[in-house]
Amino acid sequence: MEAIADVDYVVVGAGAMGMAFTDALTAHADVSVALVDRRHGAGGHWLDAYGFVRLHQASAFYGVASTLLGGGRVQPDGPERGLHERARAAEITEYYARVLARLVASGRVAFHGRSEYLGDRRFMSLLSGAVFHAPRARVVDARYLSPDIPLLTPPPFTVEDGARVVPVNELVRIAEPPEHYVVVGAGKTATDTCVWLLQNGVSPDAITWVRPREPWLLNRAVVQPDPAIFLRMAADTMAAAAAARDIDDVFLRLEDAGIMLRFDTSVTPTMAKTPTLAEWELDLVRTIEDVVRRGHLHAVGRGRLTFADGDVRVPAETLVVHCAAPGLKYPGLTPIWTPEAIRPQPVRVGFPCFGAALTGYVEATRDDDDEKNRVCRPSPYSNTPADWAAMQVIGGDASLALTQEADLREWSNATPLNPSRVPADRVGDPAVLEARTRLKEHIVAARTRLAEYAASA
Repeated sequence: MEAIADVDYVVVGAGAMGMAFTDALTAHADVSVALVDRRHGAGGHWLDAYGFVRLHQASAFYGVASTLLGGGRVQPDGPERGLHERARAAEITEYYARVLARLVASGRVAFHGRSEYLGDRRFMSLLSGAVFHAPRARVVDARYLSPDIPLLTPPPFTVEDGARVVPVNELVRIAEPPEHYVVVGAGKTATDTCVWLLQNGVSPDAITWVRPREPWLLNRAVVQPDPAIFLRMAADTMAAAAAARDIDDVFLRLEDAGIMLRFDTSVTPTMAKTPTLAEWELDLVRTIEDVVRRGHLHAVGRGRLTFADGDVRVPAETLVVHCAAPGLKYPGLTPIWTPEAIRPQPVRVGFPCFGAALTGYVEATRDDDDEKNRVCRPSPYSNTPADWAAMQVIGGDASLALTQEADLREWSNATPLNPSRVPADRVGDPAVLEARTRLKEHIVAARTRLAEYAASA
């Protein structure tokens, strides 16, 4: 027996994208929403995050448009003194709990936690077995770009008898120190893990870091909720692209400008997912000298790491830390609005929360799907340097499309989720004006060169 859920929308996924969409939609339209998620609350993967995780970007860039995450504070001390605060997992989950409570209290959002979406506008409670059908609802698939995390994803390598392998979450629960650590992965999670181990007294000599690919990383100091800093970074990026000989030269110029970082300056990275990193973190992880660059790990045995070209010996009592789940997804660009579903995606270079919130606002304020897709275009995540070039071009075109709409410009400039917003009190700031002028000076030539780099891959 099915119960009828008489709602206008079924939003599948109460993570960052689903919450940002729902918040903006209900703020600008008198609609009802069934918010469905397999987890018990809102916040998506943050409810399963490892204990020492923090946002890798400023808190202000994350969350929902109506409610600032954190206090917009600058860190007064510590290694990131002068940079904006970055929320920890507990703060993020509490933030989403408050936002969800407010949405539910409005009477227009019903939360169905521990529920599975079955398709065809039907969802089932995993606790009671009750099935709900929302026959007239529009489906919003907020899971399209959902990340995988090590806790819920098996290691992408064989674990043989006698080997000790744990997801990163288990590090905070180990009772006895192992003889040695092997950290597997080259992304943000693996970097966090190395930083945390070193901060907690583990010797760099006790860590082996398996990095299948070398990554480019963004310097956190230049990705800040300050229009002069952010726009200067954008201008420097376009200047580098306009002057470069090839895509690797773009990144080397960005490194010289203090925008991009890499772990080892003797190795040219082939990965460009570009999470942000602080220079103090970079200095710390560079103390790890035992770095294995032999491609993807195939298997782990007692005292042995197996790669395609052979084995690497490690101490017998080694703890292998699995950090190799694919956090970013690349399902391919698809229009955000299709007859089957609305699929929130980034709509400029990165910053998915802003993209999902803008999608919610556009859904609330426009009736025609073709018009919605015209003004709100998806932008991909990057994986390789060539992907990064394509992301810059596609994201730049998407930004141009939305800025040609007066109401979208006004809305975008009112939310901290938008990294390029310029508050009213900063419009005449000489540093902001100078950065905008330099950005305009280089952007046309840079776009042409970036398109060439993307096409030549």
